Amino acid sequence: MDRRRLTTWFEVGGSALAIAYALLIASNTGNEILGFSLLLISSCLFAGWGIIDKRWAFLALQFFYAVSAIIGLVRWS
Repeated sequence: MDRRRLTTWFEVGGSALAIAYALLIASNTGNEILGFSLLLISSCLFAGWGIIDKRWAFLALQFFYAVSAIIGLVRWS
């Protein structure tokens, strides 16, 4: 798979999961574990995109999103 297609998959997948995460957390329906899991996967996809495109500031941001997801998973489990 070429680089452009791969980054498109990472971008679209990461965005879709981040949207689902935000909706699950905002809905306050008891789906926090699923929501934070989606955030963690989303940040990993975005991190992959950042590495491929050499977007180091974006990659650093994903590190903090991943840490937030892990904190959320620990606190809600």
